[in-house]
Amino acid sequence: MSQDVYELLREQLDNYSVGFPKTESGVEMKILKKLFTEEDARMFLHLTLMLETPEQIAQRMGADPEEVAQKLHEMADKGLIFRLKKQDSVKYAAVPFVVGFYEFQVDRMDRELAALMDQYMEEGFGRQAAAYTVPMRTIPVGRSISVSWPVAPYEDVRQIIKEKDRIAVAKCICRVQKGLLEEACDKPIEVCFAFGSHAQYYVDRHMGRWITQKEALQILEQCEEAGLVPQPFNAKNPGGMCNCCGDCCGILRAIKKHRKPSSMVITNYYAEVDPEACVACETCVERCQMDAVSIGPENVAVVDPDRCIGCGLCVTTCSVEAMTLKKKPQDQLREPPNTGKDTIMELARQRGKSLIPLVFQKSR
Repeated sequence: MSQDVYELLREQLDNYSVGFPKTESGVEMKILKKLFTEEDARMFLHLTLMLETPEQIAQRMGADPEEVAQKLHEMADKGLIFRLKKQDSVKYAAVPFVVGFYEFQVDRMDRELAALMDQYMEEGFGRQAAAYTVPMRTIPVGRSISVSWPVAPYEDVRQIIKEKDRIAVAKCICRVQKGLLEEACDKPIEVCFAFGSHAQYYVDRHMGRWITQKEALQILEQCEEAGLVPQPFNAKNPGGMCNCCGDCCGILRAIKKHRKPSSMVITNYYAEVDPEACVACETCVERCQMDAVSIGPENVAVVDPDRCIGCGLCVTTCSVEAMTLKKKPQDQLREPPNTGKDTIMELARQRGKSLIPLVFQKSR
């Protein structure tokens, strides 16, 4: 029975976001059994991605509302599900593996879990994630965009911050994980933003702390200087935004192995070199997180359009202004979904998955 419950949980999680695939080693089951008790797993199977009260969930399960409420509270405190507190109301929802309960382990990650996650990234999740459009999108760092064209608010990293009235910052789960394995890079670690109700959840669980818009903008400056790629959730109104590196970030590591990383992310820009101005200083080569820039036979920088994800990190440190960020042609521009819910639904459509929980499907 125990194995059946965890396999059902794995199947359910595989329907969400970019999935939770099986591996030959079964490392995904070790992760689930470390994080979820059998009771947790059974409860998760009765949750949806829609926020619901414990009473609604209990009624559907035919269970005692107080017992359900207590279990949901415990699971939210362990970072296994999402919780929204609003005045006297508390609601809960299931979450994907990524973006979801993996990130919610930032305050609970230990070396054993870090090693399991790293193994899973190599054997299963990373390969599957690289097969679909990832749930994050790449936007240019602040000072890399030319003022010669209008910039949509959802593509302006600073405007995203300025439009948020509740902001929390947390440690990067990927660098926390790699740090436990003694493999982390030297880039800043407290750089991941959560907004609105997501920020409230992070602060309530002591995973993050409240910051002002001014503090958030200062952190963005540090991230740009350190060479981190801004990646909000792929929605016009994102619930969070990471600042990622190609060494530790699970998403960037996955797409970096792809032959054409540019096809795996939603980005509307690409870098271009002025060969007459380039002095082959190689700063852009060092800054690129996708290995998209190299020094060519003419002793000038060359950008591989299949690998460039349009982050602009090469532009901001080019002392001779030989690098510029260009907007893609109109027919190649991609607009993100309005909400995170729309993004999850689109990913399910791409993958031919149903967001209806398995227990609901089997009861029909």
